[in-house]
Amino acid sequence: MTEVHEDDWASAWKKYYKPVAISEHITITPIWEEYKPKREGELIIEMDPGMAFGTGTHPTTVLCIRAIERYLKKGDRVYDVGTGTGILSIAAAKLGASSLTAMDLDEIAVRSAQENCSINKVADKVLVKQNNLLDGITEKVEVVVANILAEVIIRFTDDVHRVLLPGGTFIASGIIGARENDVKEALAASNLEVIETVYMEDWVAIIAKKR
Repeated sequence: MTEVHEDDWASAWKKYYKPVAISEHITITPIWEEYKPKREGELIIEMDPGMAFGTGTHPTTVLCIRAIERYLKKGDRVYDVGTGTGILSIAAAKLGASSLTAMDLDEIAVRSAQENCSINKVADKVLVKQNNLLDGITEKVEVVVANILAEVIIRFTDDVHRVLLPGGTFIASGIIGARENDVKEALAASNLEVIETVYMEDWVAIIAKKR
């Protein structure tokens, strides 16, 4: 068996992980790259892939960020459920959200999100906390985002409806194509109206509104 040393792993990241423009305004870049905006209105998110949970360029993340860009209004409050690296909260903060709560059950994810929020200078807007989905969350907000598995989304659509203000938006991704209809049925049962479905490779993002 070939041994892979940590230094080799880091070297590979630095060779292959480069700045990527993933939406109209958002570019993701590793923290070691000296990157200057190349487009008017370009917003830079710096990520440390050494902290695990990916680079932010997976199709499900791209779909979520593009949806946030389309539906988020300046001043909106946001719940980011299953935050992982915190990248969706960082994007929403840079796009004008007034306050965000980023939640994850995994302690490592919580630390990763806190560090990435600090790197991107949005820690004053983003509260990162360990939490199981929306359990115990009572304050109502304009936007909920979740980039998690379909079977998990299906479990908490009632809670999403409960914490959204009337007309509020739910952006859900992490859904494989085979589970699209299952998620849509759960949303409808929770009085969340699907307004857009977006596809990338084998993945689906579904945007719904609270009726």
